[in-house]
Amino acid sequence: QLQLVESGGGLVQPGGSLRVSCAASGVSLDDYTIGWFRQAPGKEREGVSCITRSYGSRYYGDSVKGRFTISRDNANNTVWLQMNSLKREDTAVYYCAATTKVTLGFPLFPYEYDYWGQGTQVTVSS
Repeated sequence: QLQLVESGGGLVQPGGSLRVSCAASGVSLDDYTIGWFRQAPGKEREGVSCITRSYGSRYYGDSVKGRFTISRDNANNTVWLQMNSLKREDTAVYYCAATTKVTLGFPLFPYEYDYWGQGTQVTVSS
């Protein structure tokens, strides 16, 4: 059974950087596409980025494109989300999720993922 644990969240000033991690245990991440989602209070869970299992293709939502970078290290069963030039509107709980589903494009919606971490809080505030 795959288990995901996020870490690295915290409080950062606007314009600052933060890197959140998603560590997997139980099985290898080799066969999983990994997605990062975020959910702010009163809002729906939003797809931020994902990296595919086969070729490591990357997707970024429009709101984070050019500022966030997703990467993975299958040997260490870890995926990272590097977040630069953070804005107040990036404040949310960030979740990583995993899926083996084969989709036509990038899996962008929560229902497309089978495994979830518990989330890590990212707060951007001065």
